[in-house]
Order: sequence, then structure tokens, then C-alpha cells
Amino acid sequence: MTDLVALDRAHLWHPFTQQQEWAGLPPLIIASAQGCTLVDIDGNAYLDAVSSLWCNVHGHRHPAIDAAVRDQLGRLAHSTLLGLSHPPAIHLAAALAAAAPPGLDRVFYSDSGSTAVEIALKMAFQYHRQGSEPGRTRFATLAGGYHGDTLGAVSVGGIELFHEIFRPLLFPALALPAPVEPGGAEEAACLERALALLDAEGGSLAALIVEPLVQGAAGMKMHSPGFVRALADRARSLGALVIADEVAVGFGRLGTLFAVEQCGFTPDFLCLAKGISGGYLPLAATLTTDGVYSRFLAEPAAARQFFHGHTYTGNPLACAAGLASLGLFETEGTLSHVADLADRFAAGFREIRSLRGVQAIRHRGVMAGIDLAPGERAAHRVCFAARKLGIFLRPLGDTLVLNPPLSLSLVEADRLVLGIARLVRDEL
Repeated sequence: MTDLVALDRAHLWHPFTQQQEWAGLPPLIIASAQGCTLVDIDGNAYLDAVSSLWCNVHGHRHPAIDAAVRDQLGRLAHSTLLGLSHPPAIHLAAALAAAAPPGLDRVFYSDSGSTAVEIALKMAFQYHRQGSEPGRTRFATLAGGYHGDTLGAVSVGGIELFHEIFRPLLFPALALPAPVEPGGAEEAACLERALALLDAEGGSLAALIVEPLVQGAAGMKMHSPGFVRALADRARSLGALVIADEVAVGFGRLGTLFAVEQCGFTPDFLCLAKGISGGYLPLAATLTTDGVYSRFLAEPAAARQFFHGHTYTGNPLACAAGLASLGLFETEGTLSHVADLADRFAAGFREIRSLRGVQAIRHRGVMAGIDLAPGERAAHRVCFAARKLGIFLRPLGDTLVLNPPLSLSLVEADRLVLGIARLVRDEL
């Protein structure tokens, strides 16, 4: 333990972490996991209430995914997709196209949510450059959006705490107002203003990018399916493409396999990562239509192909995990279980809403944000105290974020909600 802590503090630089504070806190070092439980190097167990940063779907060490990765490891660990192909990438691409909203038949692999978004942005830009409207170079995004940490993704992001320092490196985007809660006067006002901005800038727009239904990194801010559909319809009527960033909300977290299904349309691009491999290995995919794909077809000398790629694009081990994970949605009735979890959370949140210091609760599927009274880092205190109850949580500012694996049992869901209620009472 002592050696690991010393080595961590001497060499590791943790993401989204103030290292000066980290060095003074008791460390939490995870050694193993099973199902929805993490186990540290001292043998203490913690309920994984954030699904290992929103990516674990069916639980840790799921036998079917373990077996798929193990089998693939005995065949091929990695081979490039540049000029070659391999069975796991082919089979997963076909399965994703079959599962996605109709028309998204082309799959371009990469490694993370950021790269999935970068690819969609670059494809949309090149699509217009190689068409009849090369002047379409701008992107519209929702205020408070988060699409990753690479510079293109940051350019269409809208969280000042994360992004402001990099502003000189970024290209400008059209920021559209976004509501905190779905429905109601606030959302209606946001939509009216957003549509007016789209109308004013429509001729210059390459694409609109949205996180359908939930802006996760903004503190689980939510909007209605009608809000997303209205923006998408207006953007398309103006000649822009539509990018649905489902890195955080895809693969069942909001009750349907993909959130955009609830919005009633097929986007031009669907960005996937996190849960695509069941939370096992880095993998991402950008799905698009044959209409977009065909714009890149020409004789080699025309140089119209998409000049983008990553060394580990479509890694066979990750694709094998992804194929096994996708199959489990049907064999284990995952989406039906998500509906039961959503009902259980809704019932438990009724008591928490009335507790002192709780400002608001937003909840859809297995994703929830609990706003605590601002100041004095209340959410941080609650998350740190949760470790004593065997629960691992992470805050987003003054918001407690819940986003557990979809395999969370109803008993574990009750334990999580009761634990949060106790923590809020004790800490606030």
C-alpha cells in the first residue's frame, strides 16, 4: 500500500483532478471488481455508482464479455484497418448498423468519445467542402455542452470551467441556449431563441451537434425529445447536417438503446464510445449515412477520401467485447431492467427531494443529477463521505451525479438511494 501510494504521488497525473489536493487525501486504489462492486487494495468494497466514468454497462467481469475477449486474444490482439480488415470489426459494424436508427449504415471506428466527435465534425466539414456549399464551415451547439477534450470537440463545447483557458486555440461555434429542466416555460423560451439563432446563421452552418436528452457533464441538465427534434428539423431545413453525440447517453442509459430513438428522427452522424465495449476497452464509432459516405467516393487521384485514422482504430479485442456487450442487451433483457431501475430511482428520489440542502433532482433512465446547496463544496463532501458507506460517487460542481451500470440490481439501487439520503442528512 505505502509503495503504491508513493509511486502514484511521484508519477501519476490524474485527469480532472487538482493534484495538490490529491496528494493530501487518503488514496483510493482499486485492485479488482465484480458486477457493480469495486474492491480496493485493502479489500474494501464500493458500489460503483458512476459505472467507472459512465462506461460499464453489464457489470465488471461479465462472463460473456470476458470469454469474448479471451477467445479473441487467442486469435489476434491487433491489426490495422488501414488497407486491411478483420472479423470483429466487420461483425460489430454490421451489428451497430442493424441496431442504430434506420439509415446509419456506415461505421468509422476510433478510440474515445472525443475522437468520435472530431470525426463527425471533420466529416461534416469535408462533406460540404466537396459539395455545392463549401462555405458551410460553422457548427451550432448547445450551451453547456460537453463533447470531449480534443480541440475540435472543445470548440463545440460550452463548459467554461473546462474550456475557457483554451479559447485562443479554438474555432468559434454558434452557442444555442439550453434548458436545465425538460418541458415548461424555460425550455420553450430556449427553443424560441435557439431557432431564431439558427435562422440567422443557417447559411453558414455545416452541422448542429447535440447530446440528446441529457447534457451529462453540465450536471445532468435535461431537455425533452421535442426540443431536440425541433432543433434538428430546423437545422436540416436550413441545409445543415445533424450530429447526435451519444457518447454518454447511448447504449441504454436513458431507456432505449440510443437516446435519439426517443426524439423520432435519424441523425446524419451518431457518435458512440464509453458503453460501446461494455466498459472493457477503449473503442468509439462514428456512424453515418450512405448519403454522407457517397460524397467521399471518387478516383484515388481526386483525393476525396477521409484523411483521418488512429493506430488502434477498430482494435479486435475491443470490437469482440463490443459485439458481446451488444448481444447481452437482448439475452439479458437489459432495457426492461433499466425501466425497472428508473422506476425504483424515481420512488427513492421523492424522499431526497425534501431534504434540507437539496435544490433539485433531474432523472432519466439510470442517469440522475442531484443539485445541492452551492458553496462549501457540499457535493464533494458527500462523495468523499460516501466511501465510508461503501459507495463510490463523483460530483460535478454542486451536483451529485448518479450513473451506475445498467446491471445494478434493485437491491443495490435501494442501497444507493438510501445511502445518499443518509449522506445528505449528515453532511448538509
